[in-house]
Amino acid sequence: MVNLIWKDILIQKRQIPIYLGIIILCFWEDGVPLWWLAFITSISFIMNAFYYDEKDNINILLNSLPYTRKQIVISKYLGALVFTGLFIGVIMGGGFIINGMELSFSWKDILHTFGLIMAFLSIIFPFFYKFKQQYLMIGAMVLFVVAVFAFRIVMQIFNEQFDKVFQWLASLPELQLYSFTALVILLLYSASWLLSMRIYERKVF
Repeated sequence: MVNLIWKDILIQKRQIPIYLGIIILCFWEDGVPLWWLAFITSISFIMNAFYYDEKDNINILLNSLPYTRKQIVISKYLGALVFTGLFIGVIMGGGFIINGMELSFSWKDILHTFGLIMAFLSIIFPFFYKFKQQYLMIGAMVLFVVAVFAFRIVMQIFNEQFDKVFQWLASLPELQLYSFTALVILLLYSASWLLSMRIYERKVF
């Protein structure tokens, strides 16, 4: 399992200096939230891992090794959390060394970053296992166009249906709100993992 996660790091070793360069440059730009920087770099790293697996037919190699498909899927989901933690650590350490920004990345920012990444990956991971990269790009462009034209209608329906839910969430104490949100994200992440595992087990290479 550890070797599968380490593989995703080694396969992008040439891109790691680019990530570090982007992080350093963003330290000099005012108005760039560190949690957003951690989100973007982590998501890019994780999505590139999928890209290289498909580009170099690594999935075929992995399935010839003594790893079960369940272990391969689990390594992606656990690896996403490991990579996020590493990027957060690098950003916090770099911010402290360069600008003394140790207090600008609070524990709330860390929770927000992990929560956003887990929620985002819960949605897109099953699609990565189901479809090829070129189909995902076409689908993303179509979805973007539809979202632009349907934005007002969706937001109107969303506001009408979920206004009471938002009011209820806003009334919760902070600890209960974070606990509720964490539970929802964990359930979503777990459901996504089970779905991805089901899709991958049936996939033919």
